[in-house]
Amino acid sequence: MKKEQSNIVQNRFYYKMDEVIDKSFNWKQMMRLFSYLKPYNKNLLPLSFLTVIITTAVRLAIPILIGVYTLDHAIAKQDFNLLTKLVVLIFSLYIVSYIANRFRIRWMNMLGQNVIYDLRKHLFTHVQKLSHRFFDSRSAGSILVRIMNDINSLQELFTSGVINLLMDLLLLIGIVTILFSLSPPLTIAIMIILPIMFFISTSLRKNIRKSWQTVRMKQSVLNSHLNESIQGIRVTQAFAQEKENVTFFDGINQENFMSWKHASQKNAMFRPFVEMTNAIGTVILIIFGAILIQQQDVTIGIFVSFAFYLGMFWEPISRLGQVYNQLLMGMASSERIFEFIDEQPNVVNSATAKDVHELKGKIEFDHVVFSYDGKRPALSDVSFTIDEGQTVALVGHTGSGKTSIANLITRFYDIDSGKIKMDDYDSKDITIESLRSQISIVLQDTFIFSGTIMENIRFGRPDATDEEVITAAKAVGAHGFIQTLKGGYDTEVEERGNILSVGERQLLSFARTLLANPAIIILDEATASIDTETEMIIQRALKKLLKNRTAIMIAHRLSTIREADQIIVLDHGQVIEQGNHEQLMRIKGQYYRLVQSQFLTNNES
Repeated sequence: MKKEQSNIVQNRFYYKMDEVIDKSFNWKQMMRLFSYLKPYNKNLLPLSFLTVIITTAVRLAIPILIGVYTLDHAIAKQDFNLLTKLVVLIFSLYIVSYIANRFRIRWMNMLGQNVIYDLRKHLFTHVQKLSHRFFDSRSAGSILVRIMNDINSLQELFTSGVINLLMDLLLLIGIVTILFSLSPPLTIAIMIILPIMFFISTSLRKNIRKSWQTVRMKQSVLNSHLNESIQGIRVTQAFAQEKENVTFFDGINQENFMSWKHASQKNAMFRPFVEMTNAIGTVILIIFGAILIQQQDVTIGIFVSFAFYLGMFWEPISRLGQVYNQLLMGMASSERIFEFIDEQPNVVNSATAKDVHELKGKIEFDHVVFSYDGKRPALSDVSFTIDEGQTVALVGHTGSGKTSIANLITRFYDIDSGKIKMDDYDSKDITIESLRSQISIVLQDTFIFSGTIMENIRFGRPDATDEEVITAAKAVGAHGFIQTLKGGYDTEVEERGNILSVGERQLLSFARTLLANPAIIILDEATASIDTETEMIIQRALKKLLKNRTAIMIAHRLSTIREADQIIVLDHGQVIEQGNHEQLMRIKGQYYRLVQSQFLTNNES
């Protein structure tokens, strides 16, 4: 069954998976990640380092005080005055260590959470600026994994890993220095196993890093499918495909589970290996230490101090292994995060672009050629002019290039050749922000955000007053149904506006668009999902509101565009006819055939 599930996953979903990024571990990449600590190098970072130094100094001092000074001096010489002072001193050092540790944990958590906040904000802000081509090639789940899971996986690294790395390195250096000062022969005997340990642990690094990359990849697939399944639940239930969907999900979930299992198993190999090395070191200490005591080369106090330090020595070694695992996980996640951050928008402002805030609405396409994939043309040598204040309809079969024209007007994509002018400006000479701020788009599948009705209408113009919002709603005929809602304009809509009908959501979208007061309005199949009665309300509102404003209407229902000033007929990315309704009907070309076909279809139904 599991094999069958795996095959289903491979056949249905693997073409969407992110690829494993196979790069060698490098500190340059990690230093880039650690650069997010810079804003805190004057407060939280030095304070954390200070507590680390205090804690480390205390831990290094206590064993030698207990072993050498207490045993070899105070107890051996029966100096109870010195013993009392040493007890007070050791107790005081433990108190200092406790206080320093409390502040260390507090400041480290604050530091880590701030860095995670900054990194997530940076990534989300950057993703917002990326072009549509980026989102065309990636699923929403894949992007969500980068912003949430991959950044979450760095949390432990920043809240404890970085500071613990410094603390453990200082502790190791201090321990080795003290051990050599106490007894070089005994220290060398114990340290002889370190090269073997280093060689074996090094061989695990690449496999561990690739395992965590695979985990991130499987999580991306899981999130993508969850997002798709939740959004498509009505279709799934309508076709009674719940069982198949559960089987498919089980296959993905199984692979995600197995990837975590394998990565965790490889991680779990390191600590027992360190503990085994510790055991070997302890055996060497006991055997060789006993010989040195008999030869009077070391004292009992030195031997006890050695035992303390040896126990302390393997602890940071073990933690360094954990920190290294965190670094490996951080490397896998940072590669995926920086892959997105390094992604540059395809559509950017030119060096000569300037803000143009008062477009009148004239649009000119001059021999425009455009392709989404660089192979199959979406538009081929398209030329037309839309005058200021005109209402223009784009007509044609699916795939004829209607939506592509809308995408190019808003500069969601850049053309391959030719020129697009807005009020005699080359559109590339206008900043993207100022251009899009004067264009509003109403889509067939309108998007309603979680929040109130008032907030959704105000989305395109956050500074609008309540009165202006209500005026826009009245203009498109949305005010009536809003008043029937329990909370009126303060009604909380669910995700994607599920408490509203399709027509009501479309009316809100119209109100949002009109409140923004754009110079150009693009209606992309905007009335396709609206009933005839609602459409009549909108058509009456549009006659008033589109006056002296350029409007581009994309519609399959040709009855909605009869009164357009100009109708552009497209076929396979080319303009084949152009004129108003009467003119195009007289020539009895493609537009005439489309009207006749739709008329016959409506009569038959």
